[in-house]
Parts: sequence; structure tokens; C-alpha cells
Amino acid sequence: MVLDISIHDGCYSHQVTLMPEEAEDMWHTYNLLQVGDSLRASTIRKVQTESTTGSVGSSRVRTTLTLSVETIDFDSQACKLRVKGTNIEENQYVKMGAYHTIELELNRKFTLAKKCWDSVVLDRIEQACDPVQRADVAAVVMQEGLANVVLVTPAMTLLRAKVELTIPRKRKGSCTQHEKALERFYEAVMQAILRHINFEVVKCILVASPGFVKDQFFAYVFKEAVRQDNKVLLENRPKFMLVHSSSGHKYSLKEILCDPAVTSRLSDTKAAGEVKALEDFYKMLQHEPDRAFYGIAHVEKAADALAIDTLLISDKLFRHQDIQTRSRYVRLVDNVRDNGGNVRMFSSLHVSGEQLTQLSGVAALLRFPIADVSDGEDDSSSAED
Repeated sequence: MVLDISIHDGCYSHQVTLMPEEAEDMWHTYNLLQVGDSLRASTIRKVQTESTTGSVGSSRVRTTLTLSVETIDFDSQACKLRVKGTNIEENQYVKMGAYHTIELELNRKFTLAKKCWDSVVLDRIEQACDPVQRADVAAVVMQEGLANVVLVTPAMTLLRAKVELTIPRKRKGSCTQHEKALERFYEAVMQAILRHINFEVVKCILVASPGFVKDQFFAYVFKEAVRQDNKVLLENRPKFMLVHSSSGHKYSLKEILCDPAVTSRLSDTKAAGEVKALEDFYKMLQHEPDRAFYGIAHVEKAADALAIDTLLISDKLFRHQDIQTRSRYVRLVDNVRDNGGNVRMFSSLHVSGEQLTQLSGVAALLRFPIADVSDGEDDSSSAED
């Protein structure tokens, strides 16, 4: 994401111009946008024209519109973002107040203006524009006949390919059909890796399975790499790490990322840091429950007592359309930071963020125990959009 900050006179005091460069930037943009913001971007509009003879025709023209944002739709699989709102600046093709939907595009600038820029939004912009923040972990979670190729980015867990193939069982006296099908399966998974993993960016490729499937696949890949003289695979062999998983389904990624050996290998990635923070919270909840709080009411009381060492909070909470509710979470984050605590923002599209959502989207590890915290309110709705 490329950033250009400028001052703008009018009801919106500041604006930023951003250009998404990769799919994940759309996720950051989704978290930046709020109902009531002003969005200016290039878009396609169908317009009617009337000729001198009176005949009416229509054509599609590219124009720049400024919308007051009303609805925001994000497709997490395609990483596409559509924003609907009313036109608030005069335009030769679109009347003031007319509705239009803008689909934000990669490598095309847009300008976002807000009446209030809080600390959470500014942190999101800083994260999105940091060139170091990239998808540096990939995983292949597999079992015989099933493989999921996944990218683990700082913001989300993205399924990039799913390979499914029926593998015949071994028959007494003949394993030929089984072995041929297995080879076709391994070849398809290898091609998915080559197609979807950027080896220049990825630091580690986790290959996980029950039993020996991962070992057999690894042996097949590098036997083929030698035979085909595939320099990309051969040069990146040290990046592959074989680990155990209970299945080849995507949900097994959660247990893989909690493996101490994996955590150690991924110690310099943001994703691993979030997984470890959540693991530390669960351990504390089990052994010292007076130092592990979750739910907004309990966590706020711990923050007021200056007791929070690490705050775990889901970015889902900051997409709440009610301004007062959103402000409540922003105040909590600012309070913790102002008093020397750490804040870890979890993505709701990341496996660790999905787990945190089950705890109302907010939890805290405390510096010292606090006992007898009564339920001040019902936290069950605190993770709603």
C-alpha cells in the first residue's frame, strides 16, 4: 500500500490517498472504511446520451466520484471491495445525491477522508504501508487425496488452492493403482505450490500431515525438482519444514501454528506472535485465572486498575457501525498503551483471530491478579460487526 497524506479544507479535516498494491491491501482498506466517510476514486458509470436527432443511447465512461459511504462489502476469498454511497461532489455524469457503487482496484489510487482519525485507524495505515508486512509463511496441510495450500499473512489466513483426488486402496498383491494415483496427487500439489507461493517473499513453507504423507510428498517434490532441474524448488529447499497434523483439513493449521518447533521457526513473523500470545492467554487462564480476563467489561476494569500487560483484541470490533461502541474499544487500546501495556490486534480472517472471537473478541494478560470481578454487563454482543 502506497500512502500520500494531505490536508483538506472542509467538513473532513484530513484525508489520505492510498494505492492498494496487493490483495491483502483490500483487507486493510476494509478495516479503514467506515459508514459516513468520504471516498473519492475512479469508477465506471453507465450514462445515457441523446444525439441531435433525438435518439437515446448509453455508454460506459470512466469518471472520478466522491461518495459518502453507506455500505461496505468485502469478498474475503476474491479480496474484492465494493463501496456504495451517494455522490457528494458535482460531476458531469452523476447528479448530486445519486447512488453509485465503487469497486476498488489494485494499483489504482483512492482518497479517504474522515471527520475523526483515531489511533487504531492510524496504526492500520502504518501497518498497511510497511513494506516488511507481507505473506512470509505458507502451509500445505495434507492427507492422502486432500491438500490445502494456504498463505499465512500478517492479517489473514488465505486458502490459495485445494487439491482433492480419489486414491484407490492398496490391493493384495498389487499396489500399482494406488501408487499411480498418489503420484498424480503429489504432482498436482507440487504445481499448486509453484503457482501460488512467492518464494522471494515466503520465509517458511510448512508441510503438515498425519503419518508419513508429508515425508513421501517431500521426497517426491525434490526427486522431481532434481529430474526437472527446477532451480526455484532446489534453492528454496531449506525453507520447507515438515510437521505433524491430525488431518489435511484447513482447521488443522491452528494446531500446527501452536507447535513449539513451528513457533520457534516463525518467531520473527507477526502471525506467530499472535498465535503465541493467544496460547499464553489460555495457559494463564488455566493456571492463574485471576490474571487472564476476557470480555469487554472485565477487561475494561483491569485496564482501569492499570493491570493489563498484553491486550488481545480483534479488528472485527473496530468495524462496529455505532460510533460510541467503536470509541469504547479505541479508548481501551489507548488506555493500555498509555499505561505501558502491549496491544496485539488480531485479524478476524486469521486462524488466531477466529479463536479470539470466541472470547468476545477481547482478552487480556494481567501484570498482577485481580480477584472478584463481578459481571458489570453482558459481553455476549461485544464481537458483533
